[in-house]
Amino acid sequence: MPATNRKAQKKGRDTAVQGTNDSSVVSKVSAAAQGYFNDAFLQHFVCKVARRAPLINRGYYVRWKAVDHCVRKFLQITEKCPERQILSLGAGFDSLYFRLRGDGALSGAVVFEVDFPDVSQRKAALITSNITLRGMIDSQSPSLTGPVYVSSSQYRLLGVDVREESKVEEALRVAGLDWAAPTLILSEVVLTYMETQWSDAIIGWAAKLLPQSLFVMYEQIHPHDPFGQIMQEHFQKLNSTLHALRQYPDTAAQRHRFLDKGWEECVCLDMNNFLFGLVPEEERCRLESLEPFDEYEEWHQKCSHYFILTASRGSLMAQALLPRAPGKSPVPSVGPSWSTTALSVRTTPVCVEGLGMASASVRPGWVLLTGGSSRGGRRAAIRLLLREQEGWRSVSVEPSADVGVRLYHTVTPIPGVGAVVFGGRSSPLNPVRSLFKMTFSLCGALESGGQDAPKLCMEEMMCTGSPPPPRWRHSATLTRHRGEGKQEFVFVFGGKNQSGAVLGDGYFLSVDQQHWTEIPVEGVAPEARHSHSACSYKGGGVVFGGLSRAGVPLDDTVILTPTERGFCWERIDVQPPPVPRYSHCAHVSGEKLVVVGGVWLHSDGVPGVVVINITTCSSMEYSLDTTSVPWPLMLHSFCSEMTDSEDPELLLIGGGGNCFSFGTHWNPQPVTVDLKLIACFLL
Repeated sequence: MPATNRKAQKKGRDTAVQGTNDSSVVSKVSAAAQGYFNDAFLQHFVCKVARRAPLINRGYYVRWKAVDHCVRKFLQITEKCPERQILSLGAGFDSLYFRLRGDGALSGAVVFEVDFPDVSQRKAALITSNITLRGMIDSQSPSLTGPVYVSSSQYRLLGVDVREESKVEEALRVAGLDWAAPTLILSEVVLTYMETQWSDAIIGWAAKLLPQSLFVMYEQIHPHDPFGQIMQEHFQKLNSTLHALRQYPDTAAQRHRFLDKGWEECVCLDMNNFLFGLVPEEERCRLESLEPFDEYEEWHQKCSHYFILTASRGSLMAQALLPRAPGKSPVPSVGPSWSTTALSVRTTPVCVEGLGMASASVRPGWVLLTGGSSRGGRRAAIRLLLREQEGWRSVSVEPSADVGVRLYHTVTPIPGVGAVVFGGRSSPLNPVRSLFKMTFSLCGALESGGQDAPKLCMEEMMCTGSPPPPRWRHSATLTRHRGEGKQEFVFVFGGKNQSGAVLGDGYFLSVDQQHWTEIPVEGVAPEARHSHSACSYKGGGVVFGGLSRAGVPLDDTVILTPTERGFCWERIDVQPPPVPRYSHCAHVSGEKLVVVGGVWLHSDGVPGVVVINITTCSSMEYSLDTTSVPWPLMLHSFCSEMTDSEDPELLLIGGGGNCFSFGTHWNPQPVTVDLKLIACFLL
């Protein structure tokens, strides 16, 4: 390639990287405006304030919180030092200096910022033209041509490409950096945009020249799982490739990277570990109260794909490192039991997508799909998946009444009756209050492979008794009371509501009598949760996992057992414990609970299948072989049904999610998970 073309491509990539600064500062301003953190100066670096989605606000909150934690720790450790410095690489329009100066936290400290000349020149112009920003800097004469665009007693803004080591070193010397003074080097999603030869050189250069220093870095990890693939594709489309991911894909690799480049100690935490270990529960509860929010799966996945790292040189700086085991880890200390068997996943030749749908197996080979959202928006359409000799096909269903838009609701099959549709929401502020009973009117043409749509009779149930408060992300399980007539009840448990509360209550609905019935339940009830699973089991039910009130994934298995008077809760101690997860699906096969998919805070991949033996209280985890699936398979906010054929399999329908600011992913087709290799364990 001619040198002129290479130079043009490099300039194009540099311009694209500079563009990430503009997007980032708008997102930070949005988060600050919604009360996620206090920063009165950020707004002066944008032309117009734009409100971002709650998920993006949260993402920038945890980034801000992690960096602020590390900076404050450094300033605390160096409080008695006569001189101390912060060197921010690729600072962009960050307001760190102004915020710290406004808080009175910069006694004896100087902040140096380095970025592309174009970016620094723009920032200098914003500072000099804004009375608030200009008032935070004592007047000195900056150079109009660089490399020092702003120079004051505590703030120096430099315009130089950080990849050009000798020029950076000279510019810092001219700006007055003291190489011997305690120094914090900050890199917020900067080095990863460079080829690793350049970023590695910067890491080694800083270790060599700054003997008393703390390196703080915030970047991405885990490029190979579905979320990571979508994240990479997003930045590639922006012409801003994340180079570091290839060579340093996880926290362990990043830690070894710094140790190999001359740093004495290094601690690297993904943002889930930071959030649960170093952010107090009271602060996490405040976070929950700021905006209506119902994207927990995407939130935890975003946090598992970013890290905060501290690396130290010198004994003083070692005191500023992040703790190696912060607080209570959300990942269990006892590892799960992993099988060497990987379960094969295959796509099905039918196009069905959706998030937050509910499914029900209404007869062998017939799977009913209701509600959810898709590329076309939230929907009230109902479809039927039919299993035929050629495979699965999808047909439309004509309901006799409109059940409205519902996400994260339940459809509970009732033998001989049909099914009950309960709960759900149209938005995080609008729960669905209506309750429907559905029955099929079947067409002979459909039975013989025709295209005529079956009729679905929808009858709104006007129930007596004390109904449960509206909710979604709950469970609704068919149970049988041992009392007179062994009456069947739909048992509704857990979920969340429009106030953000996570629920732990239970209610029994008699479908025959259309009455919410009070039935005694003894024993210690499971803790409140949502996005859990509950399956019918021996007249009662078995509850697994979910997300707790504290926002922590659960790993418990709790049995609801019928008694002469009513029911009784009993928790079983499964060893080894399954990996905590939520937003999964589960099925009972004999004495086994088969759990598939979901979201966990584990560092490797996505959950596959865990089989829990209810009798022996043991578990085994199985990974999924998705090599034949040509797109990223996200297994949350999906539906699952287990077939009763001689060759057992799971049919997984829908799923995906809003991948932070990287775009929304939809699984475009259902997939099957072949259970033949473990069929003998399911008997």
